[in-house]
Amino acid sequence: MLCLALPQMGIAAVSSNLETKLSAKPSAVVNVFIGTGGDGHTFPGATRPFGMVQLSPDTQLRHFKQSYPWAAGYRYEDDSILGFSHTHFSGTGHSDLGDVLLMPYSGETKWEPGYPERAFSGYRSRFSHQQEKAEPGYYAVKLLDHEVDVELTASERVGLHRYHYGKGVEAKLLVDMRSSIYDYKSKNLWSSLRVRSNTLVTGMRITRGWAPGRQVYFAMQFSKPFQQREIQNREDAIEYRGFAGPGSGAKEKVKVEGKALVAAFNFGIPNDQSLMVKVAISAVSEEGAIANLQEMSDWDFAAERQKASDAWNTALSAVSIEAAPDMRTKAYTALYHSMMGPSLFMDIDGRYRGPDNEVHQAQGFRFHSTFSLWDTYRALHPLLTLIQPTARNADFIQSLIASQKVSPEGILPVWQFHGLETWCMIGYHAVPVIADAYLKGVTGFDAEAALKAMVSSAEYGAYGGLRHYMQYGYVPTDLEPEAASKTVEYAFDDWTIARMAEKMGKLDIAKKFYARAQNYRNVFDVNTGFIRARKANGEFRVPFDPAVSNFGSDYTEGSAWQYSWYMPHDNAGLIQMLGGDSAAIAKIDQVFDAKVDEKIYAHMEDISGLIGHYAHGNEPSHHVAYLYNYFGAPWKTQQRLQQIMDSQYHAKPDGLSGNDDLGQMSAWFAFTSFGFYPVAPGSNEYILGRPFLDKTSLNLPNGKRFVIRAENLSKANQYVGSVSLNGKPLEKNFITHTQITEGGELLFKMQSTPNKNWGSQSNARPYTQTKYRVD
Repeated sequence: MLCLALPQMGIAAVSSNLETKLSAKPSAVVNVFIGTGGDGHTFPGATRPFGMVQLSPDTQLRHFKQSYPWAAGYRYEDDSILGFSHTHFSGTGHSDLGDVLLMPYSGETKWEPGYPERAFSGYRSRFSHQQEKAEPGYYAVKLLDHEVDVELTASERVGLHRYHYGKGVEAKLLVDMRSSIYDYKSKNLWSSLRVRSNTLVTGMRITRGWAPGRQVYFAMQFSKPFQQREIQNREDAIEYRGFAGPGSGAKEKVKVEGKALVAAFNFGIPNDQSLMVKVAISAVSEEGAIANLQEMSDWDFAAERQKASDAWNTALSAVSIEAAPDMRTKAYTALYHSMMGPSLFMDIDGRYRGPDNEVHQAQGFRFHSTFSLWDTYRALHPLLTLIQPTARNADFIQSLIASQKVSPEGILPVWQFHGLETWCMIGYHAVPVIADAYLKGVTGFDAEAALKAMVSSAEYGAYGGLRHYMQYGYVPTDLEPEAASKTVEYAFDDWTIARMAEKMGKLDIAKKFYARAQNYRNVFDVNTGFIRARKANGEFRVPFDPAVSNFGSDYTEGSAWQYSWYMPHDNAGLIQMLGGDSAAIAKIDQVFDAKVDEKIYAHMEDISGLIGHYAHGNEPSHHVAYLYNYFGAPWKTQQRLQQIMDSQYHAKPDGLSGNDDLGQMSAWFAFTSFGFYPVAPGSNEYILGRPFLDKTSLNLPNGKRFVIRAENLSKANQYVGSVSLNGKPLEKNFITHTQITEGGELLFKMQSTPNKNWGSQSNARPYTQTKYRVD
């Protein structure tokens, strides 16, 4: 029995047996509040690994003035909660979701949330972090103004609430369908509430937020029948009232429609002071949501919480970590955040809604959505190929291919959530996700269909200046915004198509896209050493300042200082254009060592976590510290990684220097703490950095184990003295995917001074296209 049955113990108290059992598991060291402050934009609520429901508190409204700070609905700095909704993004820089908000309360019914700076002005309630508890799969808080203890847990498709009210008070519940309260007229296209009985309410809403025309349906089941209910459409101040006395509620059914629906339910004075609510969601229909309630067949909250905890411990146990407590917490929390998305997005019967906004049936796979691909192709998806079952990775790829087949444009997702395309960010980065998985041996999908979808995406001229890219060999800045960034990102995506096509024996396709992969050279200015945008007439744009960054300019959320390193498939070409190893090392040193007035990037909220011009809070910089390995100076990579880890990650709410972006920031941390990183997904190589954990064991999907040990690891010993693989010296400064999946042990011997000889020779360096190009 948990604490809410014993209110005098407080919400943090649970049975000692359950706490003891949980404490021995990886989930016990996860701090779900990391990233909920600052610009991390994570949420602390209850969800399952890759779950469809993210049941979490909201502390602020979602409207345009607050879309960035409250993208996840919750900020640790806040001191009031306006309710608990069932869908959230983890770490994005854009606000949406927050569907089906529930707020338990007692006393007077207030129909508006009120203002955080004015106590008692609405239905929101103050809370204290001292009376808040969260762990993977579970969240609890005391609502101070309503005298209600709240507990939340979730299955994949169902959120479960348990409320404990004060003695002798009526148990009441508000359901707000608006989510974006003050801009519902522009966001909510339509919504409905249907009272089917005094224990079952269903409904839906259609929004035109980040993904236009998004539909979400729900089924809400109560553990006790309500005695009274009131529904209002706050848009027109039209009130719909209905009262159901004991025994009559099931007979009286009502459906209300509008853009601003709010409902209040009164359950009387419960003998046990408690109420439980299940909420299942669906993208298909109310009937689909009702069917999804089958995932949770009874009302055993403790059992459901345990199932959620078990699911997280199973997922987190893919990696066994030995490290100091603070580092172990950061590492397991990073792994936790790396398993939020892509999220399941289909009903229990396999139906889902696709990018054509029509309902489809998944055959032989589980449809997932929420693909933040511009971010996650870099490290998150490569990480998931190591720590998730092959079937899960195949589900991701089948979901991408299924989306392409019904896409109105016939291309793979760019940034998709809830099945719909947002067209956010640039590139066709579903391509490297598929290619990387295929080249690593992930099966369970149609490779021919996948390659066809990849080529179709790369040749869809109406998207992002691709027509011009194919015509000129670069994206002209006078014809398309963000031209420099688009050119180099398209070139990398093209290289991954070539790699997969070559592996499949499609040499004509491989030759074509290997050639396109060299297009990054067309925007590299050898005179300045920077990637620069060119006009259609071939001239570089002038005047030129490598620190300039603006929305819609030549670079995407960055400047030339950040983007001039983006040819991860051909760093030998970069070295050549910069004038050799020494020049390349000096140039990258300038990135980190520059004395930068942070005001020059202050207008770009995504450019954060600055070390000189290096911006760890955003993705274009994420591979840069590892480039020293390509230049023959891996000891400098080790030095920079220490600098980044010390300054950019902390085990506290503002412990992420930028948006977690569906796990990319966390995946970077996870890989770096292990001791290696996938600079070029699709190369099947991981660049060796230095480990930050004493011992890491990867329990691989194929059943084998790969162990990474750090001997003599300490704060002072930040440099690699030597590396051995399975007892034999490893002189190369990278390892391959095959070496990992074969199992074994990678041993780093750490020391206080740099070993400038290890990994510095030309034959010790990683793959680049120039070095091994197929003509």
